[in-house]
Amino acid sequence: MAGQDRLDARKSGAGRGGDSRAGRLARSLGLALAGIAWPAAALAQEADPAALAAPLAIGAVEVIQFALFVGVTGAAMLSAILLIRERGRTAAENVEFRGRVAELDAALQRAEALLNLRDQRVLVWSGDGRKPDLVGALDVPGVPEDRATFLAFGRWLAPASASALERAIAGLRDGRHGFDLAIETARGMPLEAQGRAAASHVAVRFVSLSQERRDHAELRLRHRRLQAEADSLLGLLDALDMPAWLRDGDGRLAWVNAAYAAAVEAPTPAAAVEENREFLGTAARGQVAHGHLSSPVFAQNLSTVIGGDRRVFAITDFAGRDGSAGLACDISEIEGVRARYERTVRSHADTLDTLNTAVAIFDTDQKLLFHNQAFQKLWELDHGFLDSRPDHTLLLDRLRSEGRLAEQPEWRRWKETLLSAYRSVEPQEHLWHLPDGRTLRVVANPQPDGGVTWVFENLTEKINLESRYNTVLRVQGVTLDNLAEGVAVFGSDGRVRLSNPAFSALWGIPAELARPGTHISAIRAACEALARNSPWSEMAAAATGFDEERRDGDGQVELNDGTVLRYALVHLPNGQVMTTFFDVTDSVNVERMLKDKNEALERADQLKNDFIQHVSYELRSPLTNIIGFTELLAQEITGPLNARQRDYVDHIATSSSQLETIVDDILDLATVDAGVMELDITEVPVERTVRSAADLVAERLREHGIGLVIDLSDAPVSFHADENRVRQILFNVLSNAANYAPEGSNVRLSCARDADGIAFSVHDDGPGIPPDVLDGIFRRFEPHANGGRRRGAGLGLSIVKSFVELHGGRVAIDTGEGRGTTVICRFPMAPEGFRAAAE
Repeated sequence: MAGQDRLDARKSGAGRGGDSRAGRLARSLGLALAGIAWPAAALAQEADPAALAAPLAIGAVEVIQFALFVGVTGAAMLSAILLIRERGRTAAENVEFRGRVAELDAALQRAEALLNLRDQRVLVWSGDGRKPDLVGALDVPGVPEDRATFLAFGRWLAPASASALERAIAGLRDGRHGFDLAIETARGMPLEAQGRAAASHVAVRFVSLSQERRDHAELRLRHRRLQAEADSLLGLLDALDMPAWLRDGDGRLAWVNAAYAAAVEAPTPAAAVEENREFLGTAARGQVAHGHLSSPVFAQNLSTVIGGDRRVFAITDFAGRDGSAGLACDISEIEGVRARYERTVRSHADTLDTLNTAVAIFDTDQKLLFHNQAFQKLWELDHGFLDSRPDHTLLLDRLRSEGRLAEQPEWRRWKETLLSAYRSVEPQEHLWHLPDGRTLRVVANPQPDGGVTWVFENLTEKINLESRYNTVLRVQGVTLDNLAEGVAVFGSDGRVRLSNPAFSALWGIPAELARPGTHISAIRAACEALARNSPWSEMAAAATGFDEERRDGDGQVELNDGTVLRYALVHLPNGQVMTTFFDVTDSVNVERMLKDKNEALERADQLKNDFIQHVSYELRSPLTNIIGFTELLAQEITGPLNARQRDYVDHIATSSSQLETIVDDILDLATVDAGVMELDITEVPVERTVRSAADLVAERLREHGIGLVIDLSDAPVSFHADENRVRQILFNVLSNAANYAPEGSNVRLSCARDADGIAFSVHDDGPGIPPDVLDGIFRRFEPHANGGRRRGAGLGLSIVKSFVELHGGRVAIDTGEGRGTTVICRFPMAPEGFRAAAE
């Protein structure tokens, strides 16, 4: 049909071409005649009319008309001739085209006949993206006739063939790559698939094979399966972490895996084959070859050196007709595990020998395989008998005959019941009451290999302990019932295990509510209504397991009636929770009263400190004025002073200086108490500081004829401290010694290095400090005359103690009647904070 359409198109084109050519010829003839006629008319017009008029009888118009007629007539005749010739040529072409269409129809019928043969089927895809056309049929079992089922290749082809065919068709349609495949149906019938691509079509032909071609296809399929299996096996061997190799008929390496190449330190398996690197040594290969003389399979453990270490491998080598294959499994670790297992078995045997529980192991034949020393001691059997591996039945009969087993009413049945453990898969347990009063718990534990392990546990002591334990529990119950402290124990399920009467009495709940079995939620609901800050939520969480940390706790709770209970929550080792409650109402009331009084005292002390600090600050301003005007008067700027006036001025200056010292001491103590005093830590020269402090007190010592002896022979050159505060400390200690030292005596100041740092000691030969005064010697504003010359404000030693402790040191006093008083101030070589900063 397509050929006929093309033929008709060519005919119509030819007709149109002939018509156009005839028209062009007619137009040309017309133009030619017009060209002939047009000059003739022009000549007629140009000629002399007089000359022309004589011979001619017709006019110019007739000539022109005649010329036009002749031209048109000639053109028409010429066009008719050309048209007749073109129609003849077109008729000849039509005859030729009809012949070609007939030939194409015959070829199409032959192609359709070939395609419809019963031994082939063709799929054709056109270029317009439509579904493929299916032509022909296959008379092969298992090949569907239905078009949709046929196109589902996975339904009637073997999985491998269907996958290969789909990949080949995809390559044909996308890349125009032809193919020839031998495929196999699900029933095992071979087919041949051929794929070809044309300009605008893609076709796949399925052909049923002849017997020879079928055999050839089956061989191809079998070869492909064998090749796939061989590739899979080689891939598996290459993936194994065990050396594997193949040898040819001459015994040379033909293939090795990656593990083999790594073992022989070859870069690749191919390099190992090319260089013929052997995995086993010459002697080991000789053993393999000798083994193949008697059997094709050689299996034996051989050693070889891998990476500088000797390893043991289980070698399996199979020798075939055209070569051999071998596999090596590293069993070095297995041998090590076996050795460790044997050591473990011996260790377990030694361990069982140290147990006090008797253990005996019998094998499958009921022969004694192992026994520990406790077993021998339990039954008092001689070692010769036990080493002879007696039968279990014989052992029981001997124990019965020697009176070590209790008589049974039916001995034979009892023994058969006992020995049934060798046929059981579950452990068995028995209680034996021996004639000597002992009770044994006998456990028979069957082993996987058919033997039985017998454990003989002496329960005599346990039973006695259990009896005593029950007695203790009864005593404990009576004790709890008579305690004034309330006790309640809750199990891991949150239910009451035990409680005493005091528990319900303290909380004021019914005794029935606290009975064993009551859940803690019921007690919580009853008790939370009786207390302002009930702890029962935490207790319930602990008893029911919601408190995963299992933390013990305690506290106190105040009931609505004013009763205060002290409680404790204790987690017991067995997963239970114990709660205790004790009435501390009286103690709490006393504690509250004491607390109120203490707070009142603290407020009073703070008020005192604030007052002293305020007064000290207020005194400093007028005191400064007094000191200034006193110095002005002493300089006699306003006029000369007589002796009495000068004496008055000196007394005013001395009293003002003492008052200024007291005010400074008060301010220093207030600063220390407030925690805002900061030390200026520098390197303090010991000798200079001591001399400076001695100069400050020298006038006072001379006034009373007291000497000052300074000993710095063991003193370090310097240490780190606040130099001004150290000088103030030494001044206060020396002033205190000058106040109590007898006239004409000496005050001794020494400094030495000790284990804690540096120590300053000031000693006077005064009357000493009585014990009652020594207890409050560092308390502020408590001056003690005790034979002193002047009564101060009672701040000197308080200042000393505060400043020394601020440095991280301590003050000690060594005193006694008749031996004077020694004040020792110990300083670290550097305060803790300064030491850390220096490091």
